[in-house]
Amino acid sequence: MGNLGLTEMLLIGIALLIFFGPSRLPELGKSLGKGIQEFKKASKELTDSVKEEVTSEKK
Repeated sequence: MGNLGLTEMLLIGIALLIFFGPSRLPELGKSLGKGIQEFKKASKELTDSVKEEVTSEKK
């Protein structure tokens, strides 16, 4: 999780709970998970295409 300690994560969790309420937290978590998954997929595709270009230039 980087440089976030337990105290910082608890403060972030409490702030989210206050701002969004307990009923919206699962929805926010699901959206965040999907966003991270899409970002990882896009970065992998970009990395693969760059590797493919480098490989094709060497031939």
